[in-house]
Amino acid sequence: MRTVAIAIFQGVQALDVAGPVDVFAEANGFIAASDAYEITLVGPEERIVRASNGTRLVADLSFAEGHARFGTALVAGGPTLPFDTPDAHLTAWLTDVASHCGRYGSICTGAFALGHAGLLDDRDVTTHWQNAPRLAERFPRARVELDRIYMRDGNLVTSAGVTAGIDVALALVAEDHGAQVALAVAKRLVVFAQRRGGQSQFSPYLSAPADDTSPVAKVQAHVMEHIGERLSVAQLARVAGMSERSFARAFVQLAQITPHEFVERARIDAARNMLESSDTPLKTVAYDCGFGTADRMRLVFTRRLGVSPNDYRQSFRARFSN
Repeated sequence: MRTVAIAIFQGVQALDVAGPVDVFAEANGFIAASDAYEITLVGPEERIVRASNGTRLVADLSFAEGHARFGTALVAGGPTLPFDTPDAHLTAWLTDVASHCGRYGSICTGAFALGHAGLLDDRDVTTHWQNAPRLAERFPRARVELDRIYMRDGNLVTSAGVTAGIDVALALVAEDHGAQVALAVAKRLVVFAQRRGGQSQFSPYLSAPADDTSPVAKVQAHVMEHIGERLSVAQLARVAGMSERSFARAFVQLAQITPHEFVERARIDAARNMLESSDTPLKTVAYDCGFGTADRMRLVFTRRLGVSPNDYRQSFRARFSN
């Protein structure tokens, strides 16, 4: 059988565990019993852990006991991992198991546990978009990708936040048993077999506003209120009452992005809101949000989010009654 170990701990994210477990368990219904997945939860000595949502999970083996040769070993994430040092027994288990299993990796913020075990150095990795900058800062030798649903670097696999654990598990099933089995599992779970685009399509795209007493904050408010208009740097500098050069320098210093970048992100967010909440034609959305044409909006969405406006609408729009 194909053995899969998933590490759990106090405060683990329950869906980081349940998502991949269900993928592997469902896959067993489409493959030969001799090639099925045997799933083991490995945890602290007390075996019972309380997840961050209050659910109690029971480990099959403790970290001290779980040193078998697994085919795949994954560590789930949890909301405290980016901030706390993980249990020393978990770190030791990861270091040991990674040395002799076929594949190892993390779900969501489980990447931080891998980092503490020294397993991210010089590797291409990802994690939840909200925690990716912290991961890069905490483990500078890791090459952190901010906008990937999951990453594969040799025998290391890492995934974005929470439900992305389902994506990476489907990818592993496809690797083991082919795309048709992975597609069948995805259909059973009513999820995408392979999601388009990266994490940017799920994250708030605008940077935090500047100090609301500054000229830059005045400009940010002006952009949001006049999103469909032409918004050149010269025009924005006039709104701020500054020269173009001084304005551009001050904007980058306070907002951490250029005025052009802010305007484009604001247009994307405005368009996203319209796409999610209405049936407004794409050409109207493009015009109202300042892109000019639907083709221009499509180019920007594809470059920034990895999906077209129409695909974005299909994935995220709310259901409306007639």
